[in-house]
Amino acid sequence: MAVAPVLLLATTRPPRAAFGWGWLAGFAFFLLLLRWLNFTFDVYSAIPWPLTWAPTGALAGYCGLYIGLVAGAVSWVAARRGPGLALAAAPCFWVAAEWVRGRLMGGFPWGHLGYSQHGQLAVIQIAELAGVDAVAFVVCAVNAALAGCLVLSRGRAAAGLAAAAVLVAGTVGFGLARLAEPEPPPEATVALMQPAIEQPLKWNESHTASTLRIYGELTRAAARLGPALIVWPETASPTLLRRDDTLQEALRELARTAGVALLVGSIDVLDAGGRDVRNTAFLLTDQGIAGRYDKIHLVPFGEYVPLSSIIGFVRGWAQFISELTPGSRAVVFSGPPAPFGVVICYEGIFPALVRRFVQGGARLVVNMTNDAWFGRTSGPLQHLAMYPFRAIEHRTALVRAANTGVSAFIDPRGRIVSSLGLYERGILSRAIPLRRGETLYTRFGDWLAGASGVVAGLALAAAARGRA
Repeated sequence: MAVAPVLLLATTRPPRAAFGWGWLAGFAFFLLLLRWLNFTFDVYSAIPWPLTWAPTGALAGYCGLYIGLVAGAVSWVAARRGPGLALAAAPCFWVAAEWVRGRLMGGFPWGHLGYSQHGQLAVIQIAELAGVDAVAFVVCAVNAALAGCLVLSRGRAAAGLAAAAVLVAGTVGFGLARLAEPEPPPEATVALMQPAIEQPLKWNESHTASTLRIYGELTRAAARLGPALIVWPETASPTLLRRDDTLQEALRELARTAGVALLVGSIDVLDAGGRDVRNTAFLLTDQGIAGRYDKIHLVPFGEYVPLSSIIGFVRGWAQFISELTPGSRAVVFSGPPAPFGVVICYEGIFPALVRRFVQGGARLVVNMTNDAWFGRTSGPLQHLAMYPFRAIEHRTALVRAANTGVSAFIDPRGRIVSSLGLYERGILSRAIPLRRGETLYTRFGDWLAGASGVVAGLALAAAARGRA
């Protein structure tokens, strides 16, 4: 979104009005950004049109609150201490607010300002220093400098532009230097598949045989390329894999004859009553199931209903609402081809969760997702745009297997080096490097968000002491 107009209004309006304008800008931005959700509600829910816009509008209104709070804080500091301090503190207000949005009530960091630069490789290399927050800080700082040109004296505006120019030059210079370094050598070959199976057919019993035939053909084709690991998408198995002895035996035999391990997504039921249901990634070798990871961060109103005792009735509104049990451990599989972590579906948009796997020893990150719920909308593309940052943050290769797309290999510099388009059925195989060291972000995590919170607090405290 265009941040400069919001900051300009914030420095020229009283706090209450600034909050309102900031919220309105945020609401409009997120309503357009998240409009792909309407496809899901239109096709897979009993909510009649045009009421399908109501959930999207509610989420957009919630996300807009954080931009409103930033605008209100900037306005309050500007009114009491002048626009110079307010605009200087604006990047810190913004980063702190997005950090809270990414964590409060489970968090929803979709639409983070830093992701707007996902295609600018020279700019986003700084994610290894402080994550996507670092990119958001730079973007907001430039917008604050532009807003300052209209509300500050000529000298102070020039100083703000100069500071922003130095920040951008340092960011791009760092990025270009990183991109000019020799590429790490490939150390292992991984294959993935994209079956492109429509959501209504995934668990339709009349299509189970054809679904398994598609997976069998793709798996055998991938195995002929000689990978150490073949990755299926999220919840790929049309049956409960752990309880399907026939499928397990077929996969075990394939693993034995091809000398390859398989990472398979499946729903799993751990209790006889069917109440403990997990979204699971199973690792299979020639010995059968060798390990499992149960998804930790579930999707609200998709995989569980918040405040279920109060609003549990919404489960009857849509077929995509289920009640799963979250996992509790960030499991790092020992390999092959090397220790790796798996994030399932939108777990990969949470930087702190991915960092847990890397700190646990993962030298490769795998994302398995479905995304068929979103059809041919912009949702899967927006989802993909966040994963170059996860690769850069830890300088690790990232393998992404999606049911309907977009599947991709992403290198440690955040480049999407190969991919399959939406609803394109096929396989990808690639020799990839393995993570070797620690980045600043791996070691210290969201330190910039913490520092921004401190600076934001100091700016508010300075404003509280009185007028300039």
